Amino acid sequence: MSHLKHLFSPVEIGGMTARNRLLMPAMSINFGVADNGYVQEQLTEYFVARAKGGAGMMLVGGGGTHPTGLELPRLPALWDDGCIPALSKMTDRVKPFGARFGMQLMHGGRQSYHDQKVAPSPIPAPAVVKGTPRELTIPDIEELVSSFGDAARRCREGGFEFVEIHAGHGYLINQFYSLNSNKRTDRYGCGSFEDRTRFLIELFRDIKAKTGDDYPVGVRFNGMDYIEGGWTLDDALRLAAVLEAEGAAYLHVSAGVYGSTELTIPSMYVQHGCFVHLAEAVKKNAKIPVITVGRIKSPEMADRIIKEGRADVVAMGRSLIADPELPNKAMAGELSRIRPCVGCCLGCIHAVLQLEPGACVVNPDVGREYQLQEDDRVEKPKKILVAGTGPAGLGAARMAALRGHTVVLCDERGEMGGLVRLAGRVPGGGEVMDIVNFLKNEIDRLEVEVRLNVPLDSSLLSAVNPDEVILATGSLPEMPIIKGLFQTKMTLCTVTDIMEGTAMAGDRVIVLGGSQAALMVADFLAEKGKEVVVLNRKRHFAEEMSSNDRFYLRERLKRDTVRLCKQVSVKQFLPDGATFTTGGETVTLEGFDTVVISEKMTPIREAADILKGTGIPVHIIGDAKSPRIIMHALSEAEELGRTI
Repeated sequence: MSHLKHLFSPVEIGGMTARNRLLMPAMSINFGVADNGYVQEQLTEYFVARAKGGAGMMLVGGGGTHPTGLELPRLPALWDDGCIPALSKMTDRVKPFGARFGMQLMHGGRQSYHDQKVAPSPIPAPAVVKGTPRELTIPDIEELVSSFGDAARRCREGGFEFVEIHAGHGYLINQFYSLNSNKRTDRYGCGSFEDRTRFLIELFRDIKAKTGDDYPVGVRFNGMDYIEGGWTLDDALRLAAVLEAEGAAYLHVSAGVYGSTELTIPSMYVQHGCFVHLAEAVKKNAKIPVITVGRIKSPEMADRIIKEGRADVVAMGRSLIADPELPNKAMAGELSRIRPCVGCCLGCIHAVLQLEPGACVVNPDVGREYQLQEDDRVEKPKKILVAGTGPAGLGAARMAALRGHTVVLCDERGEMGGLVRLAGRVPGGGEVMDIVNFLKNEIDRLEVEVRLNVPLDSSLLSAVNPDEVILATGSLPEMPIIKGLFQTKMTLCTVTDIMEGTAMAGDRVIVLGGSQAALMVADFLAEKGKEVVVLNRKRHFAEEMSSNDRFYLRERLKRDTVRLCKQVSVKQFLPDGATFTTGGETVTLEGFDTVVISEKMTPIREAADILKGTGIPVHIIGDAKSPRIIMHALSEAEELGRTI
């Protein structure tokens, strides 16, 4: 642990000592809450896993202080005393494992997913959530102030050791203090800093009055809104001094609102530690602990931030979703065993904003912790042959080996990773390989036999003599039938040909397709100075991506050398171009030298024929079963590994 001594040193916060400086921040996960808003076993065991894993502090996300402010349907409701017994049951279960356990208090304001939205002014959210909110009256505001204090009192009675006020990310309190969302002319607006922050200060005082001076109350607020007319760093520095004087236990500095140019939850395209500079600026004048956040996934980076005095505590949210055991593994020096967040935002953010239960691309156990057995080893081990070393094959092999089976893993290629290996080569996509590297390390640790450059054939079957076979042989691009495509003089290749380096694109390229792969190869080619036109026959681009990740990729493609066309009907390919219609207009492209096909994928499962008549049970998973995203393939693989 000596190499991470700063991160894993204790910290005093508001009279409370946390065992280390790693906070699991509040994240709206949208599961484990009953119809009446009371927390259930599913959410409790989700936190138990992370308390066992070594987090110093944890926050339950999105505790609703008032019915008008419930951001998402499956978040804890804290507006009546009936919630207290369920809260007590949760904290009694979690606290024995050593993490300091808190609840975040929030009101979504205009960013709530319901039709009864309220806000300082009747101005719709700039993005994501639709609908104009009702303007709050003075009695409404007084009621909401009191609701925060009452909710905090219930949290204390329910056993939570601290609370955090969510005053950032464009939610109600942020809407009061930002000029672009508060146009009031009374004492809660008027444009002055004091009036715009009055709501926050009043509810803070109400919380302290109802919970006592000895109860730690932290505040999460924006260092920057990153939107026109929004909150600035100068505002944040001024607020930090006020909150410290009011008795805040800590200052948690984040950034962004719905519609901001820098997203609150940044994707893999954004540099690690993207908001640390904001916390650093606050810390220069603060005497109470300052927490930083923003794409911090490496324990080494977290330790360095604290060592350099840029913050006192580091929030690592999605990293602890991906691996609850991250702190314990880091303390033990087992960094290669940490299951990495890849910054795709698909399960943790996109699913939640679609009003679905939160999940994780790399960790299928999220939300299932209450259903899993700690010791799940088999009584009668089998010999399992796994063909294919993409995420599905690696995931199935790992889980089967963890449960005690003897596993042989083969691939006809000379390296592991499947198509993910190619995705890792595009600009900004390198982190996706982190999950492959993790699985490879696990395969080595579990002493799984690996045979590369070895196809699944009858001789391999005879040599291994498996009890069961798992086919995870992946997929390949499917060639469409379009008039002139096979007669064109342009170089005709697939997205995998380009990324493998088995085909070279010329200077002017047509990409046929609108999927994530199509946009990524367009970005890859544009980065190399190519002119690219993307012809998408569908209505939307990259629907399989999270909205956060897609935002950054689309921003990268805003170049003079890239043209994106959707709802395209290709009439025919020409010797040096194509004719197509889009938006009622007929367009002819000429002078192009390359066509890259990146539309449908087709499964590769010819090896199944070899197994016919052998009597050996065969399981087909991942893209070999049906092309799908990594999250679904890996989830299917691990589930099979648990049941085989």
